[in-house]
Amino acid sequence: MARMIGAEMFFETLIEEGIDVIFGLPGGYVLKVYDVMPKFEGKIKHVLTRHEQGATHMADGYARASGKPGVVLCTSGPAATNTVTGIATAQMDSSPIVVFTGQVPLPYLGSDAFQEADHIGITRPCTKHNYLVRKAGDLPRIMKEAFYIASSGRPSPVLVDMPKDVILEEDELVIPQEINLRGYKPPTKGDPKQIQKAVDMILKSKRPIIFGGGGIIHANASPELIEFAHRLEIPVTSTLMGLGAYPQDDPLYVHMLGMHGSYAANMAVHSSDLVISIGARFDDRATGGNFDEFSPGAEIIHIDIDPSSIDKNIVVHCPIVGHAKLVLQQLLDALPSKIEKDRTEWRAQIEEWDTKHPMGYNQTGDKILTTYAIDTLSKITDDDAIIVSDVGQHQMWVAQFYKFNHPRTHITSGGLGTMGFGFPAAMGAKFACPDKQVVCVSGDGSFQMNMQELATAVEYKLDLTIMLLNNGHHGMVRQWQTMFFDGNYSASRFGVLPDFVMLAESFGAKGLRVDKPEELEATLKEGLSTKGVVLIEVMVDCEELVYPMIAPGGAMNDMILGAVDVA
Repeated sequence: MARMIGAEMFFETLIEEGIDVIFGLPGGYVLKVYDVMPKFEGKIKHVLTRHEQGATHMADGYARASGKPGVVLCTSGPAATNTVTGIATAQMDSSPIVVFTGQVPLPYLGSDAFQEADHIGITRPCTKHNYLVRKAGDLPRIMKEAFYIASSGRPSPVLVDMPKDVILEEDELVIPQEINLRGYKPPTKGDPKQIQKAVDMILKSKRPIIFGGGGIIHANASPELIEFAHRLEIPVTSTLMGLGAYPQDDPLYVHMLGMHGSYAANMAVHSSDLVISIGARFDDRATGGNFDEFSPGAEIIHIDIDPSSIDKNIVVHCPIVGHAKLVLQQLLDALPSKIEKDRTEWRAQIEEWDTKHPMGYNQTGDKILTTYAIDTLSKITDDDAIIVSDVGQHQMWVAQFYKFNHPRTHITSGGLGTMGFGFPAAMGAKFACPDKQVVCVSGDGSFQMNMQELATAVEYKLDLTIMLLNNGHHGMVRQWQTMFFDGNYSASRFGVLPDFVMLAESFGAKGLRVDKPEELEATLKEGLSTKGVVLIEVMVDCEELVYPMIAPGGAMNDMILGAVDVA
């Protein structure tokens, strides 16, 4: 067994774990890690970001696009606290990232040493687990455990705090080949009795609906979901995080549900007699927030790998704790070979709702509608790109008007709603999938929060497109002020904005701008076909609002369908 210092063990264990990309910034307490890094050149690619929050979002985007854990390395104190927003973002959306932070030497802990912070205490509420390493010899085992915990069960972030003296300490390198943690046994298959109960409920139902969430994507369960829906002819709707888990061009797909979901999807869930929830949390944005009025005439089957999600918001009739892919296979195996079903009336009702209040827009006049811009982007890329959206109105329009037919092609901050997530996450997705087209759809407000990462994108010669929708406002804030605060636009308009085209060009990227509807398609095609980092600024109408909308705390059948409902 070779002897080496903790800093070398760090890289040896990463390589053993199959990690080839890490995102981070150097600093005092991890300088020895960076000092030995050149020894591992060609095996580990380090991406030097401009901010630790950017690094954490990049690792998150990498994880969501690839299904592999993303890795962050930074120093202590402000560097570590800068990662907290990214860690909380990943935790809310069940993304597996492992964050390695430097720390003051062990004897200095609690002494208010320079750049000391309680990384463990600060991140405990938004990590699945975290570690303080006390001996160099423990580091490989702790790292292996961290990656196992982050990736198994419900994927989530793990933080590993590495004191400076541990990084410098020499010991024998021992990397365990198996991890067996007492008390941590993530569920796999569902209980057979619950599986049979679910099958019985499904076979007797007349108006079933599948309520699909991001857990389907994390479990790589899309093939099983498609087979399950087709065998039973059950319509499928999805949460924001579940977009792409089921192909939207499939006849059984309804659309996204929730606060800004389609009329047909929300009415179908509200009117169903059986809701089959797979990998979803029943959060307020998906249900409208009025949990007491959720699907009042329905029985509910809830399939989730996280037992704490069961009965948390909605009382369910048949809970199944397990891995979505395995549980769906169990259900498929338990179904009879011949299934008598007639969904004609149910599907016709859903189609009638969709025809009555379809998703649409009316691009007239000389102002570009964001809905038109997103729809145009969808048609040009032909559902073959990874779309990473930021947070706000444009995020909802991406969900409504971009056609997602494949898993891991839609990446956004759903649970925490983190502005500034989109651009660095898109960079992470590009590092994960270098041969895929990656497009970041951002707003002027969101983009300004991490636009310094333009330098990182250009330095690493990423082939990446940014579609920046500029309406001069925090768009969703303005929408709520329009609808619920009598048009009092307090602090929602930007008095000063940079020239985004010049800004992009100052970093060495290409900048394009379009402000006429008739020029949009040509400009998008030019930008999407240009190699390198390209920012396309689209000047859009600030008065356009996202509809439909369920008012906060409303029921799913009580939707605001347009401006007339607000008056």
